[in-house]
Amino acid sequence: MVEKRKESSSRGKALVIGGSGFVGSHIADALTAAGYGVRIFDLRESPYRTPDQEFVRGDIMDLEALTEAAKGCRYVYNFAGMADLEEAKDNPIGAARLNVLGNVHALEAARRAEAERFIYASTVYVYSGAGAFYRASKQAAEHFVETYHERFGLSFTILRYGSLYGRRAGSQNGIYDLLRQALEHKKIRYEGDGEAVREYIHVEDAARLSVKILAPEFANRHLILTGHERWKIRDLTRMIAEMLEEDIEVEFGNLHVDGHYAMTPYAFRPRLGHKLVANDFVDLGQGLLDCMSEIHEELRAGREQAASGNTAETTKNKEEKKEK
Repeated sequence: MVEKRKESSSRGKALVIGGSGFVGSHIADALTAAGYGVRIFDLRESPYRTPDQEFVRGDIMDLEALTEAAKGCRYVYNFAGMADLEEAKDNPIGAARLNVLGNVHALEAARRAEAERFIYASTVYVYSGAGAFYRASKQAAEHFVETYHERFGLSFTILRYGSLYGRRAGSQNGIYDLLRQALEHKKIRYEGDGEAVREYIHVEDAARLSVKILAPEFANRHLILTGHERWKIRDLTRMIAEMLEEDIEVEFGNLHVDGHYAMTPYAFRPRLGHKLVANDFVDLGQGLLDCMSEIHEELRAGREQAASGNTAETTKNKEEKKEK
């Protein structure tokens, strides 16, 4: 059932499937800021949802629920599915079910709703020989998007995201994991040798670009969304340690991190994508500071909750002793 909050704007309404997650919630906010109506479809309600965003609780595997949610939507974004390489690595059935069949459900819902554009959240791993079943599922999903356009005329934009970071990320996110280790344990351990290179892009920059692509010139295109600079993991950990101004121990396992690319996600593929960048973007250092603030607040809240629990337990024990 759709929970309505506000009439959608004249720019039209966008359905954001997976809009309660890390990237999806930022996309929802960017759409709202740009004047679009927003309807979020997810298994859980977003803690970041604003009063003027609608919410529909549902599963991407439920085609009928998804079809109902897509009614009246001009644009359909799909951010749902299995996004963790490690989870997908040994789970081909799960990866295919959520990332391929789930995406077909999203496409079909968009087609039935006569949506103007379908926007698919893909990955730079589609260019790579790495990524195992995660890569394979995203490649297959892209083919379905393209074939829906060829067969049914459903316009699309495929967004191939690079290494994202920013607020609302969790432990599966690479930068979040490094920052959390540094703040909580004063130590960073990275299983690889630190020579892997990434082009980090702040999630808010990616979200703004993910709304910009609704312009007509980005229809039926494959776009790459990555950062402006190339960073070695080793240099990133050094930067984190310096920013904290503490004695942070950094340790590398010098192992081959299975399923992940080292220098570049690119291997020869016949279908190219065009890189889309923002002229005004969040500097990595500023972005890291903002992430540190969020994690610091999480840790502080956790300590306060633990202390409150200990106090309550002590009081309970004292009362029990008095009764005896």
